[in-house]
Amino acid sequence: MDRRIFLLKDDITAVKADAIVNAANTSLLGGGGVDGAIHRKAGPQLLEECKSLNGCEAGDAKITKAYNLPSRHVIHTVGPVWKGGIFREKELLESCYLKSLELAKKHQCISIAFPNISTGVYHFPKEEAAKIALETINTYTKSNSLPQVIYMVCFDDENYQIYEELLKH
Repeated sequence: MDRRIFLLKDDITAVKADAIVNAANTSLLGGGGVDGAIHRKAGPQLLEECKSLNGCEAGDAKITKAYNLPSRHVIHTVGPVWKGGIFREKELLESCYLKSLELAKKHQCISIAFPNISTGVYHFPKEEAAKIALETINTYTKSNSLPQVIYMVCFDDENYQIYEELLKH
């Protein structure tokens, strides 16, 4: 694995990175889990900016300011809802990480922090999602110098242990 990938057990809204990634829904107007926490901590200006973005499709990403968060940007990406793996879920999840990394690079972000995209209410199998995340990031960093620091931020012990095991190899 790339030496630029670091594992954290933390609340992503507290991470000091140039960009944090929001596991958003298609409206970009807030929701539960990571999305709700980011919107609450960023403040009402984030919602106002998100309203101007006209939503986001699964597998895509859009960027906003971070407002009251300790980061400069929030990259909103919409992960796929798991439906058994036969509806391009793997490709869409890979695209979430890739599009987020591309936006970070475009906006000169030295560091980026990712949550566990699609593994909450969207029910993507956690270990498979972690493998896709790390493989996509590792492939991207081989040919791109930015971002230089990539945090995988796990809120719970289960996801942290999955990533910890995968990063050993």
